[in-house]
Amino acid sequence: MCMGFGCNAAGVTACRIIESPRERLIAMLTNCLVPCNGRFPTLILLTGCFFANGNPLAAGCFVFLLIIFAVLLTLGMSSLLSRTLLKGVPSSFVLELPPYRRPKVRDVVVRSILDRTVFVLGRAVTVAIPAGAVIWLFQNVEWNGHTLIYTFAEALEPLGSLMGLSGMILAAFLLGIPANEIVIPILLMVYSQSGMLVEAEGMAQTGGILAANGWTWVTAACAALFSLCHFPCATTLLTIRRETNSRFWTTVAFLLPTAAGIVLCMLVNGAARLMGM
Repeated sequence: MCMGFGCNAAGVTACRIIESPRERLIAMLTNCLVPCNGRFPTLILLTGCFFANGNPLAAGCFVFLLIIFAVLLTLGMSSLLSRTLLKGVPSSFVLELPPYRRPKVRDVVVRSILDRTVFVLGRAVTVAIPAGAVIWLFQNVEWNGHTLIYTFAEALEPLGSLMGLSGMILAAFLLGIPANEIVIPILLMVYSQSGMLVEAEGMAQTGGILAANGWTWVTAACAALFSLCHFPCATTLLTIRRETNSRFWTTVAFLLPTAAGIVLCMLVNGAARLMGM
């Protein structure tokens, strides 16, 4: 879980230390429920713009609460899986400490670079290049007088409205599967009618652009929840596929957090509508 806060792909790889195959699989399936480094900018931006009024301390408190919620959700989902889909006998974990030996700096550096850094970066580059081309095509190729991303967003609009979001926001999440960092830039690209990914100059400007395009605090709350609970990035999915050697469990890893995020967003949006907000 702690490794997942940095990168979910690295967190999945770290699950190798779990001896029980069943519990290792549970850890891999729930790893993406903790926010990785790519989701923190989105969470900080949304809390800062819509809940903290630009106050850094208040924004930090909101993000901290989201982290606590993500940890509790991870533990709850792990418990649910261990009682249903991956039911079995819990195993004990005994760690036998080996004799202490002086670490070899060269071996540590080489292993860290080759086994972890190069592995993760290689998968990221493999996904990023074709994904960048797809995003460019969606924004610049027209179909029946509208760009492909608008056509895609219209198809997602019914589900988005139920979740307190919009079809365009869901489209940005789906197109942002290569990396969670690009969800907001994709939205800014569409809102500003630019032909490439856009980064706003500051939090206030970004908040103003989002508000001008119909965002409210309910939209921001649902977007933050869906950012916490949605499908893993492509690098993490590839890592899960490699670690499990199973398309079925890779599909479950995609659908499980996404279903949880959809349900949570619907509950929050429904509660806000009942209270007239």
